[in-house]
Amino acid sequence: MSRQEPATSRMAAEVSEIPQAAARLLREGRDGIARVAAALDMRRVSHAVVSGRGSSGHAGTYLRYLIETRLGLSAAPAAPSVVTRYGANPRLGEALYILISQSGRSPDLVTAAEQATTAGAQTIAIVNDPDSPAARACRHVIPIAAGPELAVAATKTVVNTMLAGLLLVGMLAEDKALTALAGTAPERLAQALALDWSPWARRLSPAPAGFVIGRGLSLGPAREAALKAAEILGVPVLAYSAAEVLHGPKAAIRGEHPILGLNAGGEVSDSIEDALATLGRQGSPVFSGTGAQPSLPGLGPGEPALDAIAQLVPVYRALEAEARRLGRNVDSPPGLLKVTETL
Repeated sequence: MSRQEPATSRMAAEVSEIPQAAARLLREGRDGIARVAAALDMRRVSHAVVSGRGSSGHAGTYLRYLIETRLGLSAAPAAPSVVTRYGANPRLGEALYILISQSGRSPDLVTAAEQATTAGAQTIAIVNDPDSPAARACRHVIPIAAGPELAVAATKTVVNTMLAGLLLVGMLAEDKALTALAGTAPERLAQALALDWSPWARRLSPAPAGFVIGRGLSLGPAREAALKAAEILGVPVLAYSAAEVLHGPKAAIRGEHPILGLNAGGEVSDSIEDALATLGRQGSPVFSGTGAQPSLPGLGPGEPALDAIAQLVPVYRALEAEARRLGRNVDSPPGLLKVTETL
């Protein structure tokens, strides 16, 4: 662990606010999430559909694993273009349809959610702006209470979105242990904020490409880490499941490609460690806070559903610090806007 660096960018300030933002969601949003859970008629739900792009899509991947493992429902990602470009009207009358969007303003996501609501789906918007078009498109709204986020790279909103999903699933499953776990998030996230993963970011910044490996609950965070590395450092980074990377992708990974392993523990832990060990033996530099000989400081034993979220915090902190060290515009990376609108 190392002392936290002073916040000298909007992104750094927002990363440092993550534990407080999580506490605010628990304080201000928990009762609202409980009301949404109580209002849903799960007896007529046969499957779930989760809609989101970019960081919201990665939060959706995490949520889909929770839905499938804790609620026993098949969960699929939405394809908004099916509605907005192909003009189709999917039959969603028995669906639990969850739209995830920090801004709530992407037209294709809004239009697809409107179609789902019209088709009879039980629709929920998980958003930072409860007055957004996305919120109005759905029957139910869960505000994530992250507060204003000004840096282009989403950080505290991603963490709060995942935490809101954890609470929702815990309440729908009537899983007291899972909902109690969410209550420990501020403390665990503060521990994660103290972790220094800068050795990985410094190795990644001059590299031609990088890779992030996860599986199960950590697959969404792995994809989020890869996206943030591309946004903030301008390095192309790919994320793979440990179950996939040893098939075709392994052939493209070389010694100049740093690998970050995100292992939150649990049922898939051994497969992640096995994949990282295999890639390390072929000469790739592997960075991880877990395993027999971790190369990064780790959180120590915890609960996978929460630690999958918490591992994002040192990723965000390390990328921001490295970009700032290189003189990059941390808060407004080239060519990117805070709100991306797709049709």
